[in-house]
Amino acid sequence: MDRIRKLRDHTYRYPSIYALSMMILFWTIFDSTMQYVTPLVIEQNGFSNTMIGIIIGSSSIAGAIFDFIVCRIFKRMNFRLIFLVMFAICLVYPFLLWQANTLLFYLLLMVIWGIYFDLYSFGTFDFVGRFVKRKEHSSSFGVIQVFRSMGSLIGPLIIGIFVIDIVDWKAFAFGWGFLLIAIIFFAVLLILSPKRSEIVSPAEGRRNNIFVEFSLWKRLGSTILPILILTFFIFMIEGFFWTLAPLYAKTTGFRGFGGFLLVAYSLPMLFLGWFVGSITKKFGETRTAFLCFFVGSVILSSFYFLSSPYITILMVFIASCFIGIALPSINGVYANYISEASAVEKEITALEDFSFNLGYIFGPLMAGILSDVFSIPLAFSILGVAGSVTALILLKITPKKIAVKGKI
Repeated sequence: MDRIRKLRDHTYRYPSIYALSMMILFWTIFDSTMQYVTPLVIEQNGFSNTMIGIIIGSSSIAGAIFDFIVCRIFKRMNFRLIFLVMFAICLVYPFLLWQANTLLFYLLLMVIWGIYFDLYSFGTFDFVGRFVKRKEHSSSFGVIQVFRSMGSLIGPLIIGIFVIDIVDWKAFAFGWGFLLIAIIFFAVLLILSPKRSEIVSPAEGRRNNIFVEFSLWKRLGSTILPILILTFFIFMIEGFFWTLAPLYAKTTGFRGFGGFLLVAYSLPMLFLGWFVGSITKKFGETRTAFLCFFVGSVILSSFYFLSSPYITILMVFIASCFIGIALPSINGVYANYISEASAVEKEITALEDFSFNLGYIFGPLMAGILSDVFSIPLAFSILGVAGSVTALILLKITPKKIAVKGKI
C-alpha cells in the first residue's frame, strides 16, 4: 500500500505523467491488438509458420537499425515530434496490414512496426528525462509500466473474442478506435506539459571513435555475458508467445477465449514487481533470476502434454509468474552495474537492448521453424527444455560477483 501511495503522490506532483500514462494505455491496446492479428493475417495469406517467424522477427532488425539512425542523425527530436510521427505511422499501419499479401509488403510492414515501436520508447524516455527530476525517474517509469501492462492485458483479451476463425474489418476498427483515444490523451499531454524543460542535464562526453566503442562493447559484453544470455532467452520466450499463441488459439478449442493465453502470459508482469525486492534481498538478484527462469522453463516444457485449453492457460500463468520474477531481477542486476560504473551506462544499456532485439529476432524465427517441423505445443515444450538447460548452465558458470568497473 505504501508503494501505491507513493506512485499516486508522484502522479499528483507530475499531472502530465497521468496524461502520458493514459495515452500509453490506449496506445498499448492498439499495439497489442496489431501484435495479435499480424501473424493471423499473414497465415490467412498462405504463409507457413516458418515464414511468419522470419517476417515478424525482421521487425526487431529494423528497430535496431532505426535506433542507430535516430541516435546519430535526429539528436534534437523532442517528444512532441516523436509521438506525432509515431501516431501518424500507427494510423496507416492497420490499413497497410489489411492490404498486404506479398512477402516484400510484409517485410516493409515489419520495418514500419519496428520504427513506430522504437518511437514510443524514444518519446517516453525523452519526456521523462525533460520534465521529471532524476530522483523521480524510477517512480515515473513505475507508473508508466503499470498502465502499459494493463494495455497488454486488455488488447489480446478483447481481440481474442472478435477474432475466432478469420481476421476481418472488426479487428482493425477495434485497433483504430483505441488509437484515436490515445491521440486524444496525446493532445491533453501537450496542454499539460510545460513548454520548456526545467531539468538541465549535465553535458556528457561522447566516444566518437567507433573502434574504441566496439572494443568497449566487446570487453563489457564478455564480462556480463551470462546476464545477456538470460536477457536474450527471456525475450525469445516473449517473441515465441506473441508469434504462436494467436495461431495456437485458433487451432484449438479456445474459440472466443483465444486471447486468454496471452493474458495468462502477461498478467504476472502487472503485479509481481511489488514482491521481487523482498525475494532478491534474500537470495540475491542474479541467483533469483536464474532459479526463477529455470523453474518457469521447466513448467513451460510440459506444454506438449496438456490436452485441456484451461489447464494450458493455468500452466502458462504459473510459468510466467516465475519468468516474471526473473525479468525485473535481471534488470536490477543491470542497474547495479550502472551504479558501479556510471561512465559506461550507455554501453550497458545498449548491450541489454541488443540482447532484447536479438531475442525478438530469434524468438519468432525459432517459433515458426519448430512449429512447422514438429507442432506448436511441441515447439513450446522444446523452448522450455532449452531454457531450463541454459539456466542450469548459467547457474553453474556465473560467478557470485561480476565486477564491470575494471572493464572501462
